[in-house]
Amino acid sequence: MELRPEQLAELASDKALAPVYLVAGPERLRVLEAADGVRAAARHQGISEREVYEADARDFSWDQLAAGFNAPSLFSPRRLVELRLPSGKPGKDGSEILRQFCEQPAADVVLLITADDWSRAHQQGKWFEAVNRLGVVAVAWAIKPHELPEWIERRLRRHGLRAEREAVMLLAERVEGNLLAAAQEIDKLALLADGRTLDLATMQQLVAESARYDVFRLLEASLSGQPDAVLRMLAGLRAEGEQVAGLLPMVIRELLAAAAFSRISADGGNLTAEFKARGVWEARQAPYRRALDRHPDPRRWERLLAEASRVDRMAKGRLDGDPWLALERLLLAVCAAPAVRLLARSSPLA
Repeated sequence: MELRPEQLAELASDKALAPVYLVAGPERLRVLEAADGVRAAARHQGISEREVYEADARDFSWDQLAAGFNAPSLFSPRRLVELRLPSGKPGKDGSEILRQFCEQPAADVVLLITADDWSRAHQQGKWFEAVNRLGVVAVAWAIKPHELPEWIERRLRRHGLRAEREAVMLLAERVEGNLLAAAQEIDKLALLADGRTLDLATMQQLVAESARYDVFRLLEASLSGQPDAVLRMLAGLRAEGEQVAGLLPMVIRELLAAAAFSRISADGGNLTAEFKARGVWEARQAPYRRALDRHPDPRRWERLLAEASRVDRMAKGRLDGDPWLALERLLLAVCAAPAVRLLARSSPLA
């Protein structure tokens, strides 16, 4: 059975626990709170014994976990056994042990599996199917930008807070996808709001600027054609002390990938198959597709790569110019085809 992580975070203490829970996904806060919900429900039901197995530990053995399932409880009638599986991949031995547990679950064990790395591909294994059939699966996918205001509103309501839509949108803009920052701000608002409905002015007064300006979101915004977000994130990265030379390797990597996809698309190849071959999951394909719609000519991507090389030389002091301004113009050119004219006039495609 599949549930939202938030449903596990608020798991009723009197609800009968499933034999196994899997909580996984890239959104760390949602994973932590969902797992905490299972732990809290277990404690309320008298499960005081807890065993933790770290699957990435050097001395970890899957046989040790299997033996743990069969060992008698020492301090309470039931145990919470936690398996921390950062990669989300138990391998052949681990898959078989987890599948066997799901076929014949130990009567005194509640198994909680947590994983950080997760994609649709992780859900193809027999062990996952067995867990989903017997227990509960909650995948904490990253919150998309258009989903963030609703997530914030739900969390505000949980804290007994009310906010006008403009105030919610301001908070979403300030935290820029950082759920931990959003959660911290909402905790603070619960102390400061004093029963007031939060309007825009109050939110501006009470909420700090805590946006997470990371290069991955910057590149996604550029590929997606969001110039305002690009300018805001670049300013944030610069204010945080980042250097252009440190950002360029990731920028160039994304441009190289887009150039390869452009050539395949122009040649009539199967772009979906290429995405799959390169491990580009579905949610990440959309920005590439939008960028290719704006720049269908593979030569344009070659031009953008050449410009990235020029920016890199500026950042390393090998070429005169402002590397931050040059990087801004490059990313804006990716955002919008007309902005290519802002680049150096060294190519007929510029």
